[in-house]
Amino acid sequence: MAAAEEHAGAAAGGPLAGVRVVELAGIGPGPFAAMTLADLGADVVRVDRPGGGALAVAPEYDVTNRNKRSVVLDLKQQAGVAAALSLAERADVLVEGFRPGVAERLGVGPEVCLARNPRLVYGRMTGWGQGGPLAQRAGHDIGYIAVTGALGMTGPAAGPPVAPGNLLGDYAGGSLYLVIGILAALHHARGPQGAGQVVDAAIVDGTSHLTAMIQGLLAAGSWRDRREANLLDGGCPFYGTYATSDGGFMAVGALEPAFYAEFVRLLGIADEAPPREDTAAWGELRELIAARFASRTRAEWTEIFQDTDACVAPVLSLTEAPSHPHLAARGTYVEHSGITQPAPAPRFSVTPTRIANGPAEPGARTAEVARDWDVPALTASAAPREGDQPTP
Repeated sequence: MAAAEEHAGAAAGGPLAGVRVVELAGIGPGPFAAMTLADLGADVVRVDRPGGGALAVAPEYDVTNRNKRSVVLDLKQQAGVAAALSLAERADVLVEGFRPGVAERLGVGPEVCLARNPRLVYGRMTGWGQGGPLAQRAGHDIGYIAVTGALGMTGPAAGPPVAPGNLLGDYAGGSLYLVIGILAALHHARGPQGAGQVVDAAIVDGTSHLTAMIQGLLAAGSWRDRREANLLDGGCPFYGTYATSDGGFMAVGALEPAFYAEFVRLLGIADEAPPREDTAAWGELRELIAARFASRTRAEWTEIFQDTDACVAPVLSLTEAPSHPHLAARGTYVEHSGITQPAPAPRFSVTPTRIANGPAEPGARTAEVARDWDVPALTASAAPREGDQPTP
């Protein structure tokens, strides 16, 4: 009972309190989207598969499963499908990330689920989308952002494009667009028409959408379609990164004239720098800036530029970031379940969010979910968890 009360308290603290979400286990953007909903206070029940999935992180370290509860169901068995449909019948949202057609073949597709729950928001997360020539093809973040033009914008002009982890495609172009779609559809489902619907969130669509401003600049002739040739892609000497004497890096974003003036003053090149408007001299300016940054350590430059409007910041590693004074003061990172991790975002003045539960252990809270969601058959149909011993 205590565990259920803890979870209920977590949900009550967020703006999505009372919203029930079923997540059919997958990898990458689907779990992150469901985590975001859970962080916002939704009661997220993750339906894990027996034995786990490919590319799985050890459950105790999978931060994308925090604030969730898990049951283990075999969707290849009739009892497992029936239990999953009972959960969908009581849910407000369902999230799945299978290839197109897989959920239908398993018997948990949108047509079946919406027939049982007409107000259900059925969120589908894929790379290529539900339709199109590549819909049935395998893929990963790097391929999705490659065809949208986003990957082609990264990296130096003389080298290959550089993949920014899987942040741009999977999470920015995928997860967050799925969350936007789910919230919009949920608003519609709870409105006068009261109808659920399918949300088709494709990473290629979301990532393309992220390039809207750049596409506008391109159409206006203000953006050149090649790397390191523009204001925001490293082509501009006062918007980029520079090495320091100790092998660190500083990030410079001194675009506005007033900020630029402060930048060159503190860098000590105000009297010798060529006019910033003279693009023909940008190579000379870049060399001058690079030489100055190379003369001191990252820590020294950080101290010089802190508390100024020069728009210069140290480039920190993932392990260094939580200790940055500003992030530490805001509590941007927190420690929970022995893991340092980002706190829920954004922040709310009336319905604050928090991390109440660590990563969900597959199947560990099946009985609790069965009781809270009033699905007594769930415990009988639950597949054995990995490592469980058979009952004698």
